[in-house]
Amino acid sequence: MRGLVKQFPGARALDGVDLEVRRGEVHCLLGQNGAGKSTLIKVLAGVHRPDEGEVRWQGRPVVLPDPVAALRTGIATMHQELDVVAGLTVAENVFLGHELSRFGVSSRRAATRRTRELLARLGHPELSPGAEVGRLSAAGQQVVSMARALSHDAQLIVMDEPSAVLDPEEVANLFRVVEGLTAAGVAVVYISHRLEEIRRIGDRITVLKDGRTVARGLPVADTPTPDLIRLMTGRTLGQTFPPRPAVPAGAEAVLEVDDLSLAGVFEHVSMTVRAGEVVGLAGLVGAGRSEVLETVFGARRATGGTVTVAGRRLRPGSVPAAVAAGVGLAPEERKSQGLLLDEAVYRNVTLSTFARSSRLGWLDEAGEREAAREQVRALDVRPHGVERAVRTLSGGNQQKVVLARWLVHGCRVLLLDEPTRGVDVGARAEIYALVRDLSASGAAVVVVSSEIEEVLGLADRVLVLAEGRVVHTGPTADIDEHRVLDLVMTASPEGRSA
Repeated sequence: MRGLVKQFPGARALDGVDLEVRRGEVHCLLGQNGAGKSTLIKVLAGVHRPDEGEVRWQGRPVVLPDPVAALRTGIATMHQELDVVAGLTVAENVFLGHELSRFGVSSRRAATRRTRELLARLGHPELSPGAEVGRLSAAGQQVVSMARALSHDAQLIVMDEPSAVLDPEEVANLFRVVEGLTAAGVAVVYISHRLEEIRRIGDRITVLKDGRTVARGLPVADTPTPDLIRLMTGRTLGQTFPPRPAVPAGAEAVLEVDDLSLAGVFEHVSMTVRAGEVVGLAGLVGAGRSEVLETVFGARRATGGTVTVAGRRLRPGSVPAAVAAGVGLAPEERKSQGLLLDEAVYRNVTLSTFARSSRLGWLDEAGEREAAREQVRALDVRPHGVERAVRTLSGGNQQKVVLARWLVHGCRVLLLDEPTRGVDVGARAEIYALVRDLSASGAAVVVVSSEIEEVLGLADRVLVLAEGRVVHTGPTADIDEHRVLDLVMTASPEGRSA
């Protein structure tokens, strides 16, 4: 790809970008949110047509007018946002758009057999080709998306944040799959904000910043991490996690979870979170971490136990009761669960406070906009305009909009599920600082993250979950990454409360 330019109304997303990928290599594409990575891979996937520049495939110029043309050329893309159809089976999703047929009739038996082979190749033979995709976990749906990419026998596979919903064991399996692909001559473009992954899997690196290529084809082994951060951000970053001030000894217990259970998912989870405290939940995908937050928030109805906020017991399974008590949730899937993507920033920010923004039953849109502007300025959401559709913002700025909603609401308890998923290294530091500021102002914060380093870096105390049970609880100062991994892999209970 040479000199690619892509202009959108009011924004030049690509400003002369270059990318060269070799057969059989893992080429890592790095850059902050908004650097142009997504636009670049959408050009490669046939979603966008470049305004200027050239794409050459195996030495010849090609035009990719649509995704079908890209697939026929030999380019498959796994997008960051899972592109599965919930109501279809695994096999139907894998061969969607290129169904296996015999004499012009779709062959379900052939699709099932081939899907089993692909799932086994991905290290997930336990997934049934006949299972409904909408009932799978996010990690399971990611596997389906990967199987679909492999089903095209592509010569170039673009993987956009493929490990975002995977636990460490599944990431290791992903890397084994990638290594098998490249050994067979398939090229992989790998996009990740996790620099340690780049070190483990990458061969060469291209860095984008502000829609331009600032480094092309850097050998991974010869490029220090501080250099990559400087190229992406234009500056060096100091300590990633802000210092943790001590929680006052007499701090009020704001959130109390007592013996909470959700049948078949988790059981006997207890924790107390005081004003000014951050508590982290660590564990593998599927351990019940997200479900604990959703149950506390009332999105799931507990089958046992209680949730109390500032002395007030919440009605089980009632989101309005939780919100009225001052509980806010930033969900794992912010685009599908936390945002109205086609609505303006101001409407998303004030979503939980419509009652305050209304007069005699009518919304006060001027008041909405002003309240949103205050939070946009405070959180440095970019671009600053509150009229812009949330869909047009980068991942880090979308996350800030979700947090701004609960700041406007004045929540006392903030539940954060994967707060930096798909967020670049610069925006991560900003979100970490924001979490610390919120706790310092007296909020009780609970953080779920698949990145153990993130949990230990943010939290004052940590609960480790394995197979739906609390297997460890205590100050983060008393545990390290290796011990957490040992606990979640062996699932040996040490205790059940915090």
